Amino acid sequence: VCFALPWQCFRALCCKGPPPPRPEYDLVCIGLSGSGKTSLLSQLCSESPQNIVSTTGFSIKAVPFQNAILNVKELGGADNIRKYWSRYYQGSQGVIFVLDSASSEDDLETARNELHSALQHPQLCTLPFLILANHQDKPAARSVQEV
Repeated sequence: VCFALPWQCFRALCCKGPPPPRPEYDLVCIGLSGSGKTSLLSQLCSESPQNIVSTTGFSIKAVPFQNAILNVKELGGADNIRKYWSRYYQGSQGVIFVLDSASSEDDLETARNELHSALQHPQLCTLPFLILANHQDKPAARSVQEV
């Protein structure tokens, strides 16, 4: 039942139109192999965790949120692929760096070097970074302070 002027009721019911488009942001997701980049994006997209295969090269996923859409370019983390990461940085508006917090000291050092390289890259150095200390559920996981 509408107790306003008839044209107000009609406008409220019939003239809303489609919702305004959500803003889209282009992000790059990097980290060493096995850090959990693919699993993270699959979970954010509500995809089944079954049959997740490590990314070779790159993949792009649109991650929908209520107020925005994140177009995330996930780059493979294998040693022979990392040297090409910078070719995919152009146009990025933010960076997700996924770190395996339960990795070996050597892998942690490699991840630290890759993170520092990304932080200093001219196309990324002014962008927001999210550093995700993944695998916190593993017994060998380091705390956020240790990472």
